[in-house]
Amino acid sequence: MLAPFLIMLREGIEAALITGIIATYLNQTDRREFLPAVWIGVFLAVAMSLFLGAGLQLVSADFPQKAQELFEAIVGLIAVVILVSMVFWMRKVARSIKTELHSSIDEALEHRSGAGWALIGMVFFAVAREGLESIFFLLAIFQQSQGPAAPLGALLGVLVAMAIGIGIYRFGVRINLRRFFQWTGVFILFVAAGILSGALKNRLCCKKIQLARQAPHFLLSSGLTL
Repeated sequence: MLAPFLIMLREGIEAALITGIIATYLNQTDRREFLPAVWIGVFLAVAMSLFLGAGLQLVSADFPQKAQELFEAIVGLIAVVILVSMVFWMRKVARSIKTELHSSIDEALEHRSGAGWALIGMVFFAVAREGLESIFFLLAIFQQSQGPAAPLGALLGVLVAMAIGIGIYRFGVRINLRRFFQWTGVFILFVAAGILSGALKNRLCCKKIQLARQAPHFLLSSGLTL
């Protein structure tokens, strides 16, 4: 439960920070008329992430056993790559993300015609990246976890992230985000190692089971008996 909680808390806070930076900049530059475009972009990104996650889960449920095992291994590896890259990406852009977002907003709103659509697209892609990272992580965790603990932990992480985001944007709540991302980054690397180990272990076990099933046929075709 702790792993999905912290991962979704981090992902949610990243998405909330991006959204908050954009909304605050629009307020500061007297472009409040574009705020609805921000929320539309966020809504579309969240909806896309939910539909994609549900679609992958439904499609994989109909896979035969071998394809299901391969799918789980691929999802686990993708989740590991995403988690590790997420940590190093945040360390790289943490100091410049605010400036880069401001520049992207100015560029999107440079031409009044179609400015709203440009802003929707910018917000959509920024938030959707966090959503896609969350999807593959949750799929990998749910495949390796039994019971309701993991889903509940993920949901709790999202709710806490939303509360923190509202506190930062509406009430000026201050938290040491630098230290938060540092410690959660270390934890994420351990989680990624665990997911990788689990994915490789499951794949190895499946190979052993497959070889065990094929052994009697091989012995019979060779004229040997046990």
